Parts: sequence; structure tokens; C-alpha cells
Amino acid sequence: MMELVAGVDEAGRGPLAGPVVAAAVILDPNRPIDGLADSKTLSPARRERLAQIIQDQALAVAIACVEAGEIDRINILQATLKAMAEAVNALQRVPDRVLVDGNRLPRLSVPAQALVGGDSLEAAISAASIMAKTHRDAIMLDWHARYPAYGFDRHKGYGTAAHLQALATHGPCPAHRQSFRPVTQARLF
Repeated sequence: MMELVAGVDEAGRGPLAGPVVAAAVILDPNRPIDGLADSKTLSPARRERLAQIIQDQALAVAIACVEAGEIDRINILQATLKAMAEAVNALQRVPDRVLVDGNRLPRLSVPAQALVGGDSLEAAISAASIMAKTHRDAIMLDWHARYPAYGFDRHKGYGTAAHLQALATHGPCPAHRQSFRPVTQARLF
């Protein structure tokens, strides 16, 4: 019987706004997907195409989000681990083993291993990286539609010069992580 391995990765630890998103993916060993790589190395169009293929061909895909308010309450590391655990627990199939990108593991009920640089080493983690990034980018486009002054469609909540300028001009919106220093500083003016 084949071993079911789930790859897990997150998107959105560093931004000043939006959720942290984790994905868990169990690939079908009988249906390899060409072109899987760390989502940061792929163009947005390529990520979108691969996300659709992953959704169609993987044995299981699950995504979990922890919103900005909860990130502020429990901190970004705990929020990331929580999203990862929720994604694994939401899989339609129980994996035999979980491979997590990074050096920290969420609390799981199945054997797990942290793999630094795993998103470029392990196909299932690459697939999870792509699913988490495309899902988070879609959420940030929704935030952009509600609060266009911040330019979330361009920087996805990261602390670019344009985003910092918008924060200084408009103050934070509900998408912002109130505990992150540039947001805290913008609230003081």
C-alpha cells in the first residue's frame, strides 16, 4: 500500500495586512505534476495554472487561514502553526506522514518532519506553497476591492514603500495586523 505524504506550506507570514494562509496537499504518485516549484519562483500566471492542476489531480487539498485579528492576539508564529494544523486536519484523507516547509512543526496527530527549504525540495510542499500563495493572493484582491487606497492588488499586504505611504496617509484598515510595528506607528499619527 502506498504511503500518503502531505506537504504543508504557508503564505503571508511577513505582510502587514491580510491573513496567514496554510495549505496541505497529498499528491497522487500516479499522476506527477510537471513544473512544481517554490511559489515565489513562479509567475502569477504559472502559479494559477498549476493551482488548478493541483486542485484537479491531487488526492487531497486543504487550505486554512488565520485572520489579522487573531494574528494580533496569538502572534504570527502561533498563527502560522495553527493554520498549518488546521489545513492538515481538514484533508479529506489522513496522511501517513506530513512534511512541513521550515524549521517548526505544528502539533499534529500524525508523524511529521520539518524540512528547511522544503518548498524547493519536495513536490508536495511545492504544491502546498502554490495553493497557499494563490489562495492568499485572491484574498488580498478582495481586500483591494474594499480598500483600494492601499494597493493590495500590487503588494499583497507586504511592507513596500507604496504600502507604507498609504498607511501613513490613510491609517490602517481592518485588513491590517495591528500588532505589526509599521501599522502600530501609523496609528500614532
